[in-house]
Amino acid sequence: MTEVTVQPKKKGLTRRQKRRVSRGVQYVVFVGALVALAVGADWDRLQNQFAQQDIAEQMFPDVITLALKNTVLYTVSGFLVGLVLGMVLALMRLSSVGPYRWIAGIYIEIFRGLPALLIFIFIGVAVPLAFPGTEIPGGTYGKVALALGLVAAAYMAETFRAGIQAVPKGQMEAARSLGFSPARAMVSIILPQAFRIILPPLTNELVLLFKDSSLVLFLGVTLEERELSKFGRDLASQTANSTPILVAGLCYLLVTIPLGFVVRRMETKAQEAVK
Repeated sequence: MTEVTVQPKKKGLTRRQKRRVSRGVQYVVFVGALVALAVGADWDRLQNQFAQQDIAEQMFPDVITLALKNTVLYTVSGFLVGLVLGMVLALMRLSSVGPYRWIAGIYIEIFRGLPALLIFIFIGVAVPLAFPGTEIPGGTYGKVALALGLVAAAYMAETFRAGIQAVPKGQMEAARSLGFSPARAMVSIILPQAFRIILPPLTNELVLLFKDSSLVLFLGVTLEERELSKFGRDLASQTANSTPILVAGLCYLLVTIPLGFVVRRMETKAQEAVK
């Protein structure tokens, strides 16, 4: 009778154990990098250049009542212009009329492809040269609203279009069967549902505009029209210290972090509604 020998199974790590080991190695590397940075950095020089309390105190309350206020005004005005224009472009992009689709498509491709800086320079330099004596209403605030709005509209138009197309087609058909005109059905039925879908990306666009408002310095602003970035840079050059730039950056985070939290909450609620 032939004896059958059973080979013992090779002992090794399971997939779960391998994942744990890999995760542990990553944590060790991450902590090691933080320790290396903490030990290698010259904290005294950093504090002297970026954390001078007396210089930071000199910035208040102007950094809030002037610079942050202007930044918020520039952002909100640009967002409103982009919201309205983006909605119009989205409807043109979805129109059955060919020229409307072509115009909207060309606009979106151009303004999504150009850097926002060039749009600001165009509004501040090219428009006055092309139309001598023509003034954009609102002065600097109007120019910033127009420049930010033109850029934001290109992105918002695609967001609106995606939101409208995400609404089931049966909603439009049901509205038409009840006697709604296409325009009334779009305004009363489709757009409210689309807005709920696109709120998170629209809020993200608001965060991006808040940062892009720093480009206002290329339009040439007065002391009373400065936003956070310009305000911080001016004080940094006067004091030969970078503390004002750090304070300005913290003021940006004071707005963008809560907005980011709102976006995540809205995305979570949207996912729960789908489930």
